[in-house]
Amino acid sequence: MQQLIECVPNFSEGNDMGIIKQITDQIESVEGVRLLNVDPGKATNRTVVTFVGEPRAVTEAAFRAIKKAGELIDMSRHKGEHPRMGATDVCPLIPVSNISMEETATYAQQLAKKVGEELKIPVYLYEAAQPDKKRSNLSIIRAGEYEGFFKKIKEPEWKPDFGPVEFDAKRGGTVIGARDFLVAYNVNLNTTSVRRANAIAFDVREAGRKSKTVVKDEKGNEVEIEKNQPGTLKSVKAIGWFIEEYGIAQISMNLTNINVTPVYIAFDEVCKKAGDRGIRVTGSELVGLIPLKAMTDAGKYFLKKQKRSVGVSEKELIRIAIKSMGLDELTPFKPEEKIIEYMLRDPAESKLVRMTLADFADETASESPAPGGGSISSYVGALGASLAAMVANLSSHKKGWDDRWEEFSNWAEKGQQYKDEMIRLVDQDTEAFNKIMEAFAFPKATEDEKRTRKEKIQSATKTAIEIPYKVMQTAYASMEVIKEMAEKGNPNSVSDAGVAALCARSAAMGAFLNVRINTAGYEDKKFVADVISKGEELELKVIALENEILRIVHSKIRP
Repeated sequence: MQQLIECVPNFSEGNDMGIIKQITDQIESVEGVRLLNVDPGKATNRTVVTFVGEPRAVTEAAFRAIKKAGELIDMSRHKGEHPRMGATDVCPLIPVSNISMEETATYAQQLAKKVGEELKIPVYLYEAAQPDKKRSNLSIIRAGEYEGFFKKIKEPEWKPDFGPVEFDAKRGGTVIGARDFLVAYNVNLNTTSVRRANAIAFDVREAGRKSKTVVKDEKGNEVEIEKNQPGTLKSVKAIGWFIEEYGIAQISMNLTNINVTPVYIAFDEVCKKAGDRGIRVTGSELVGLIPLKAMTDAGKYFLKKQKRSVGVSEKELIRIAIKSMGLDELTPFKPEEKIIEYMLRDPAESKLVRMTLADFADETASESPAPGGGSISSYVGALGASLAAMVANLSSHKKGWDDRWEEFSNWAEKGQQYKDEMIRLVDQDTEAFNKIMEAFAFPKATEDEKRTRKEKIQSATKTAIEIPYKVMQTAYASMEVIKEMAEKGNPNSVSDAGVAALCARSAAMGAFLNVRINTAGYEDKKFVADVISKGEELELKVIALENEILRIVHSKIRP
């Protein structure tokens, strides 16, 4: 499987879009690299760029961008709110899929070596790429910033890992490393005071604040010692600053491990500490990209605080997260441009599920053989799971059932999961059919081509069997939610649970027809016998459970 890494270089230019464009053009000149996001900041005079691809392509793109930034940016004239030490200030590599942190760190070290030796820029390694853990922290490396590095670089303990032991007045120095996914997150305050913003930042950041206190030594003499008071949030770095563009102070945070401190916890904690100091949080902003799960988890968190069901669509969870944290206060928050999974989506994927209902029906009714019964079965199953989730959500909000909101929320969430799985299978079934057609169209002039063609046909056929069988399994699993809603859900919606059961039954039985017709062309007879046997058993279970659910429904709606 393809290895993917992300690169998020920070360039010390946030105002001249011509310069920024020349740098990003270098990134896009490398085949196999996809530029995901360019996020310039005027007050910080800094641009965060995000791109992704295969490791060697990404490191080549990063090298070209670092080279171009060094040609175009003059650090001796740079002013900005953000700490910085070079034209390319920091360049982290982040493992995305099918690659370990250790492998990613090796690529970072190779990139740093190339930058140091070929571009003659002093380079420091950080985080997982830095073997000396005493100098792996970015803030410690960058301490003193550009202005202080002319002296710092001469100190033996701060000799660069690669490149000259001479600070470059024009290009400065660069920090290259490998790290986990970092979320750059700023919280907006209703104050212009940097001092007060910093006080809140010190309250929450893991490093906390240093303070001096007087104690008596063993001889009874008073001595002053320095103490450190840790902040309340682990894996969080934070400072306060003033953003002239918006006329507000912000808490600027790096969430270095969102599994330890998620973005919604950081937001709520800043709200609390700001409130303690008489300051109000008015909103927040994300710099760069964020994982989808971080946004949906935030939506669930804020819904749970309201004691409302979290079993709503992904789109609704994201909307709740945006509104709850005020992510659209300063600029519009566009999920398709800020969520990494959305940026990585292939536009050709999910062709069917992005259609309108009318377009989907028209496409099905056309002379094309796909989408056919398999995709339709999956979509019918998705509608059944959707109805089950709807009943659960209505039940969680039913007057007089307030103490049962969490019970029904859990069922609604399950229903949503089954719905999402069957939605994905709609396109997968059609894709599986198209793969069979592509395999049959493969050339067969030579013996090698004939052998390859046969292998492709068999592989595609197996997938075309497995996809509808997965539809069967998912439809049957969704009936657990449907039955629960028929028995215990809002009685006014019991007929909806009945329709859901009919949909689930149709989905499973329709999918099994596709399983059976596709097995005819598959040569592994043991596999065929096994899947047919399991399918027949599953079909009987689906029919029995549908009858049981309908008996419950009819007993409740009988005049």
